[in-house]
Amino acid sequence: MTTRPRPAFYALRSGGWRDYVTLLHPPYTLWHLSYVAVGAALAPHMDWALLGWTTLAFALAMGVGAHALDEMRGRPLQTRIPPAMLVTLAVVSISAAAGIGIAVAVSRTLWLIVFVAVGAFLVVAYNLELFGGAFHGGLWFPAAWGAFPVLTAYFASARTLHGAAFAAAGYAFASSWAQRRLSTPVRLVRRRVVAVEGEARLDDGARLPIDADALAAVPEAALKALALAMVLIAVALLLLRAG
Repeated sequence: MTTRPRPAFYALRSGGWRDYVTLLHPPYTLWHLSYVAVGAALAPHMDWALLGWTTLAFALAMGVGAHALDEMRGRPLQTRIPPAMLVTLAVVSISAAAGIGIAVAVSRTLWLIVFVAVGAFLVVAYNLELFGGAFHGGLWFPAAWGAFPVLTAYFASARTLHGAAFAAAGYAFASSWAQRRLSTPVRLVRRRVVAVEGEARLDDGARLPIDADALAAVPEAALKALALAMVLIAVALLLLRAG
């Protein structure tokens, strides 16, 4: 029998500044920010300042705002961040991200406001499960957190969308779908399983104790490798454009 494990493999011990680090979901936030870099790097013209602003906007909206809203619903990460602080973090970060998006739209193309509006809607509707959860789960996760950052970053730079943008969006959609499929059972084990009893009996007669950490270990190893792979491919593309 085991006690309940940490709510996520990257979750720090609850309390103080550690809660704010955990709230950011560091490996997953970096994973999805890498899609922004991929979209920008594939655009015909590489604008490094624009990439910085776009990355900041997504870091605020996804890394802070979305996760603060998510933590408001049942404390899945078991942080002790006060509810009022979670609301403040969500409102300020999402508003700041929208403000950055509008400022960039005014300086480049007003069509970007469409992306800003869609992004603001998705981050709120998805994480608060509005409209009965119609925009939560299923294909909405890979679409919102995978394909959308790629298309937005590409459009911000190119002011249009070409075949490369849609192909990269497909890559981001597929990899985010794989992330969701792997992380769903992990979340179930880490956040809802109270105890695990029993052992696995191998074909040679050996017995292998089973606990919650063991059940989560295999998919988490794949998730860690994929998170690193996403960041590395983004770095490779940026180094290519820098050269």
